[in-house]
Amino acid sequence: MFESLKKKFSGAIGKISDEVVSEEDEEAAKAEEKKKKSTIAGDKDKKTRDEKSETSTKKGKTTSKKTETISKKDAKDKDSKTVSTEDKGSKTASSEDADSKTASLKDIPDKSSQKDEDQVKKSRFSFLRRKSTDENSISAEENSTKAESKDADDSKKDLTDSEEDTEEETSGLFTFATHKTISEKDVDDILFELELALLEGDVALEVSEQIVKSVKDNLVGRKIKRRNDVAKFTKEALKNAISDILVVEGPDLEELVKDAKKTGEPLKIMFVGVNGTGKTTTISKIADYYLKEGYTPVIAASDTFRAGAIEQISHHAEKVGVKIIRHQKGADPAAVAYDAVEHARAQKKELVLIDTAGRMQTNVNLMDEMKKIQRVVKPDLAIFVGDALTGNDAVEQARKFDDAVGVDGIILTKADADAKGGAALSIGHVINKPILFLGVGQGYGDIMEFHPDWMVEQVLGD
Repeated sequence: MFESLKKKFSGAIGKISDEVVSEEDEEAAKAEEKKKKSTIAGDKDKKTRDEKSETSTKKGKTTSKKTETISKKDAKDKDSKTVSTEDKGSKTASSEDADSKTASLKDIPDKSSQKDEDQVKKSRFSFLRRKSTDENSISAEENSTKAESKDADDSKKDLTDSEEDTEEETSGLFTFATHKTISEKDVDDILFELELALLEGDVALEVSEQIVKSVKDNLVGRKIKRRNDVAKFTKEALKNAISDILVVEGPDLEELVKDAKKTGEPLKIMFVGVNGTGKTTTISKIADYYLKEGYTPVIAASDTFRAGAIEQISHHAEKVGVKIIRHQKGADPAAVAYDAVEHARAQKKELVLIDTAGRMQTNVNLMDEMKKIQRVVKPDLAIFVGDALTGNDAVEQARKFDDAVGVDGIILTKADADAKGGAALSIGHVINKPILFLGVGQGYGDIMEFHPDWMVEQVLGD
């Protein structure tokens, strides 16, 4: 039952899910590629910084060695000059000794003392020169060390910045992958295809448009955390849309029959529809249904137009075990209905089920005849009986009958053979009247009360 609708909705759910997940995968792949490129660039920068640091270190060492070499050379040159000065002093001292051979012994000690003082001064100058050389060497080494330390600090800082950038990119990728937002682009094309498929399945245009609009409004802007959320949200959106279509306020037959039993005034129900939809069989099923519920119905054979109609309804009434009120063929249908109501009042029966001749909604004379029955009997309910297999035609028929006599509820026959489900989904919404029963077979017991939740489960269930 309704297999075509089920396939259409299931296909739409799968397509929307695939579309959103596919787009998410593409975005995630792009983000991952960007992350890899950033990582490669970071590695190259790190390698470059390491090479620069190593080069700087080598330069520092080379500079230190040159400084040390220069210092040693300077020290050597100064020592050489000192030695030369000492030699000159020695020669001068020798000349003076030669000239003063005749001097007294008293002068000899003074010259020796002067020589000792010169040597002490030379020693002090040599110490100061060595100290200056050592300080220059230490200063060069310290400068080299500071340069190396600065390069290392810069390298660490750049590495830290690169790691922080990588962490931020990773965090952004994770957030995107787990918080995708459904956009109109994700669903527009698929929902358009769904609308066309629904129209092909005999769903009314206004119903198809409302379902698509409702699903779109429900999905667009929603955030998904897991991939299977897309299918879940789409299914929920379709359930809500279909429920809104199917749920229509209408009469509660059970309550009305109970009130009729309490008051003693029978509940009068008139059945209308075109020929061949199964009105007569449906009336028999309704009689059997309420008979099993403990009520006593009576049938009015007001279809005096069609040949064999009176005999057919009489046969069903006998099989079910209910009373039938009948006149001759060609009699006034309104008179037959009136007699049935009077019988029910006299016998304290709770239900009067009025059969009428099948007629096309365009047949003005027969539509006027039905209006006459309505004026005479004043039925409490007018129920349209439609063939589920006729699809959109059943919807149009219901609209015309509603305009003519005011339909209060709908019974769809042959629903068990309806693969499309378009009529069941559309008819109640179009005329804003509820579906009360579905005919699901040929037996008297093959009728079921219609519940919107049941149909939603039929078209969207597992």
